[in-house]
Amino acid sequence: MPPGKKPGNRPVAYTISTCPACNRLKKDWTEQGIDFEERQVDKKQTWMDEARLYGDTVPLVVYTDGRVETGYANMIG
Repeated sequence: MPPGKKPGNRPVAYTISTCPACNRLKKDWTEQGIDFEERQVDKKQTWMDEARLYGDTVPLVVYTDGRVETGYANMIG
């Protein structure tokens, strides 16, 4: 999803499977009932390439309005 192209109807969270901040985000959002799409960048090169268009820190979230946020709960991966 290149910059300028907005995600669908839910935020996209770029994560790494061993990242504590990523795991916290996934746990919290799941418990809060927040619908999101996870893209584990350590599992698929295409997703890594997409994430790098936005930044180099995970978790990296692209919201439906195009806003990008890195880190979670004052943590980064």
